[in-house]
Amino acid sequence: MRNSTAMYSIKAMPAKFLMFQHVKRWLHQKRNANNCVSFCQPLDLNEVQNFIDKTKKLFILTGAGLSTESGIPDWHNYSTDVGGLYSQSFFQNSDEISRQSWAEWMRLPSHELNDGHKALSRWEKRGKIEWLATQNFDGLHLLAGSERVTEVNGSLQRAKCMSCKDVTERIDLQKRFIKVNPNFSLDTEDENPVLSKDDMKKFTIPKCEKCEGSLKPDILFKGDKVETSVKTSLMEHVNNADGIMILGTSLKYFSSSQYAEVAFECNKPIAIVNNGPTKADHLATLKFKANLGDVLPKLTV
Repeated sequence: MRNSTAMYSIKAMPAKFLMFQHVKRWLHQKRNANNCVSFCQPLDLNEVQNFIDKTKKLFILTGAGLSTESGIPDWHNYSTDVGGLYSQSFFQNSDEISRQSWAEWMRLPSHELNDGHKALSRWEKRGKIEWLATQNFDGLHLLAGSERVTEVNGSLQRAKCMSCKDVTERIDLQKRFIKVNPNFSLDTEDENPVLSKDDMKKFTIPKCEKCEGSLKPDILFKGDKVETSVKTSLMEHVNNADGIMILGTSLKYFSSSQYAEVAFECNKPIAIVNNGPTKADHLATLKFKANLGDVLPKLTV
């Protein structure tokens, strides 16, 4: 039998996980060998609805599988080579790379909400969601009207000063870019978004308005870590929830899979909807392979 919530404190959990992570994973797999959910389990909306009905407050974790249904590529597929938009070279390497990367960032196309974003926003308004953590940095949960949200990896809709940490909204920074680069086009349909050598020499990157420091998109790059305060806050929300739903993420990294492990140790039910295997499949109460747009809008809260 799993341990009850009362046996764990939020502060004690991280150390316990670090000490016994591998042993516990083996025990989880062994303990659940006879009840393990099948990755190919066909979607049964009645089972998912029953999970929702029995859970008063949910902790939701969303990943790229939700954004791809808005036409946004899985961020794991983006280049991380020199000049890659989501690599640290965006702001750390040569001026040429930095200028080209900012030009790409300024031209990022806008994407529309999908039915999954809208459904989760409705759930929050009806009091079903304790908290929503998203690995996506497209800002669509906030655009959908969700407020109880943590963008774990940051957001491409903001830029942050590397010195004073002041945050600027992308729409405001775009205006500043146009002001200092009047000949630069924000046309996202441009067939050749790469700046010419002459344009690149003239392209100006605005500085922080408060301290003249260098700016970067307000997202985590490879090598960056989620702040301890963010992790602690999310652990508290997991503790306050009655169950968790993992939607559209493989939980590739421990920074995301740890919430499923915490929930399991606290005897909280776990439902997973994803189009591929996840690191928490062996912990799941329910696991279905499905597109989120085929599931979330059809559930009622």
